[in-house]
Amino acid sequence: MTTLGLSADEVLTTTRAVRRRLDYGRAVPREVIQECVRIASQAPTGRNRQQWDFVFVDDPSIKSEVARIWRAGLVAGEPGERRRSAVPTRMSFASPEWARIARSLGHLAERLHEVPVLVIPTLRVSERSELETVRGQAGNWGSVIPAFWSFMLAARERGLGTAWTTAHLTYEREMAAVLGLPYDTVVQVALSPVAYTLGSEFRPASRADDRDFTHWNHW
Repeated sequence: MTTLGLSADEVLTTTRAVRRRLDYGRAVPREVIQECVRIASQAPTGRNRQQWDFVFVDDPSIKSEVARIWRAGLVAGEPGERRRSAVPTRMSFASPEWARIARSLGHLAERLHEVPVLVIPTLRVSERSELETVRGQAGNWGSVIPAFWSFMLAARERGLGTAWTTAHLTYEREMAAVLGLPYDTVVQVALSPVAYTLGSEFRPASRADDRDFTHWNHW
């Protein structure tokens, strides 16, 4: 497959959440996606359980339903969200940067059904109660998130854009019904568009000083 020839550091520092620069008119071959999955399968996984599955959607009618549920979740927000105290963040929600993110999210919401491929990474569990403890969550999420991040990195190297989103999880059960997922034993983790990008040049993003989140021996 054709790749961009980026170094490991370049892939790691320029894999952005792409929402506005997606090429809606260019098809993404399944063999390219399968190559990214093959690379992702090498990600570390606790006890070599390999609990992940990636559900790809390219059927237009199913994409429309997936997009509808995602938009409903975006409007509804997360249950209990409005009752919480301030969200810990290193970015001001009054900043121009956040305004740009909000605009790009709105753009994606309008055109999500047009994205060539949508992907929902999932986690296999024996039962959902496995996620009721911090240890259970850490072990299980740690068995799927590295694999999906590897998929996103492999996609970047092949000129594809992705973006980690979770809006649809407010209506996870409804999405499971659309996709035929066994809700009790398959947990949805995220949803990402997969499309070629308009241009392949992406820069490292503005981030807090790395020394601000580095701690040695104590907090």
